[in-house]
Amino acid sequence: MERDRMRATVEAILFTMGESVEPERIAKAMEWSKDETIEIINELAKEYEDNGRGIQIIELDGMYQMCTNKDMYDDLIKIASQPKKHVLTDVLLETLSIIAYKQPVTKTEIEKIRGVSCDHAVSKLVEYNLVTELGRLDAPGRPMLFGTTEEFLRSFGVHTLDELPEVSPMQVEEFKIEAEKEAAEELGIESEEDSDSTTNEN
Repeated sequence: MERDRMRATVEAILFTMGESVEPERIAKAMEWSKDETIEIINELAKEYEDNGRGIQIIELDGMYQMCTNKDMYDDLIKIASQPKKHVLTDVLLETLSIIAYKQPVTKTEIEKIRGVSCDHAVSKLVEYNLVTELGRLDAPGRPMLFGTTEEFLRSFGVHTLDELPEVSPMQVEEFKIEAEKEAAEELGIESEEDSDSTTNEN
């Protein structure tokens, strides 16, 4: 195997493993000698260092690991501190829509519309700072009331809740249909076709 190919192989192995790897393990897998494997690793490490690459290869108790160049830490901190954009699933969007239009609203009221439990969805929306607790309803059990936040307005490009488009009864019905599908998937309920098939077999 030509030298460049061997170097590329070692590079790919260290990158893929993501943890410290014994040179013996690489040597055995590739049918190389241990000394030749270490030589290749050291060549790569020197190349990264000489070229000021963003990655480096370090030795840990006789094992080798590919990791970030320590000189890049300040820059990595800058990118890590940037706000994360959260992906809203259909379930989260439906729950958020109900809260936006019905607020202040309790989980029980949300579940009446969607037809399924909303604990996870509401918790995620609170975590994303799109929904917040507004206090408790003056009723038995004093359930928590939820409403949208300023972050919600910024995220959806509106200044006030009055700017939200009207929700038609058809859209509410679609929420219920989607929620029923979600519940069926979670419970692993068989489709009618599957049930009929089973019945016919019997």
